[in-house]
Amino acid sequence: MVDAFCATWKLVDSDNFDEYMKALGVGFATRQVGNVTKPTVVISQEGDTVLVRTQSTFKNTEISFKLGEEFDETTADDRNCKSTVTLEGDKLVHVQKWEGKETKFVREIKDGKLVMVRRAPPHTHTHTHTHTHTHTLLSGFISTHTT
Repeated sequence: MVDAFCATWKLVDSDNFDEYMKALGVGFATRQVGNVTKPTVVISQEGDTVLVRTQSTFKNTEISFKLGEEFDETTADDRNCKSTVTLEGDKLVHVQKWEGKETKFVREIKDGKLVMVRRAPPHTHTHTHTHTHTHTLLSGFISTHTT
């Protein structure tokens, strides 16, 4: 259920991000900024549409999608991808495809934290986010609860 992910999440730990970005072909300057940026991720849902907003001092991005349906995505490092997000058990799986390449993110809740593992062979990168707010859909309005 996507509901478990609907909250505001703040990055607290990042492992192997520079190697992951290198595997994607991200340039040196963008990697340097990416390595020190601590984004906030806001996940919400209205009906069958999921919205993921990533906010940082570097760049803000937003994607809107329906589970299992391919959509166009422009990433923070300006890749134009065909993306699909599915719910596999209790994991939110996000696949990006561009120029014959592919990367996969797996988001799951572990011990109250949002853990996102990204794979771009041969590298794996892990981001861990803490929960700051919960979002609930109430009659078409999103209500925010501070925790």
